Amino acid sequence: MSSPMPSSSTQVACSSSYSFSDYAEGFAQYVMRLVQTLRSVVEAAAHSAGNCARLIGSAENTALTILKKLGRPIQNEENIAVPSPQAAAVFSNPNYRASPVQILAQIARGNRYSDVYSLALAISRRRRRITDWERGDLIGKGSFASVYKGYSNEDKLFFAAKGVSLNEHRHICHLENEIAVLKRLHHENIIQYYGTERGEEMLYIFLELVSHGTLEQAYKNCRFKQSQVSHYTRQILLGLKYLHSCKVVHGDLKCANILVTELGRIKLADFGLSKSMEDHSLSSKLGLGSSYWMAPEVANRKRVGYGFPSDIWSLGCTVTEMSTRKYPQYNARNAVSLDRAIRSGKGPVVPDYLSDTLKEFITQCLQPDPNQRPTAADLLAHHFVNESSCTQPDLTELLF
Repeated sequence: MSSPMPSSSTQVACSSSYSFSDYAEGFAQYVMRLVQTLRSVVEAAAHSAGNCARLIGSAENTALTILKKLGRPIQNEENIAVPSPQAAAVFSNPNYRASPVQILAQIARGNRYSDVYSLALAISRRRRRITDWERGDLIGKGSFASVYKGYSNEDKLFFAAKGVSLNEHRHICHLENEIAVLKRLHHENIIQYYGTERGEEMLYIFLELVSHGTLEQAYKNCRFKQSQVSHYTRQILLGLKYLHSCKVVHGDLKCANILVTELGRIKLADFGLSKSMEDHSLSSKLGLGSSYWMAPEVANRKRVGYGFPSDIWSLGCTVTEMSTRKYPQYNARNAVSLDRAIRSGKGPVVPDYLSDTLKEFITQCLQPDPNQRPTAADLLAHHFVNESSCTQPDLTELLF
């Protein structure tokens, strides 16, 4: 557990006597009982039946999806699954029934999820395995891999299949690194990992399909208002905070490596250059990130190199990029002076026309001394990322 539970009632919620799936099923059982109660209310108050019916349908679909993903079949006409003994014990405990969302929030934090919604995302996709699939059209090509649209014949699911030829030996390590990193991450602001497949010619990683492309593509299509930049930056920070809590450095943060959904949900992606601070076996083989977003301590190979502060520097460059619709600009006339400027720690040009709050946020990220840079958690308290309301999604957005 990442932090102690504050009371005995919440301590029992993270007890090792029940599994992750038991808690999920117990929560789903609670929702299904609530659905039955709401049905009675609707029947007794027909005038409000329309709104209540929609609420019931949403709650019921959420619970049924959780139960289905956990492999718990619905076994009677009332849509109440017969619970396992462990889930029944969870459901019958008065501590859980008193406030299921509060208890679930404690379970989420105890298991290193930022909130209930991250936990719901992990539950909904926990059992997904792609074995029978078809490769569709090419939808993107990066520096070391090609991305295709995939379709699962089992789940009737579209997904992204990122592949590298097994003959491309110098690129295989990047995809293997991405697989190793992503398979242990579960967060709503990080691209979801579904699985992998090694064939006779290709190695694939299966990822959630984010059809609206990258932040770079988005800002090229339309200028972001400051409120949008604030909204996106906050989500990037939430992803970085979780990533750093898992001892992982992204290593190549920029708008081209950040995806955005049709609902404005940010997804950190492209973990081929990511570094685990607990495993340095691949660090020398993976190379460096993109120079315009590179921290001075990374450019100066004799210094400390990659760390959590280097991601914060890249964040400052990325926020500048979103705000100006340009790659970070340096006072440099050629490649040699550009390299010198990056190594010196002077940072990219921050235009005067940006607001004082935004400039102050960027300046904090671009401190030349990595030890002086704030953490992702620190920056989440900054006024700039709290200017616009960043509401949580409802469970239906995460589960369907």
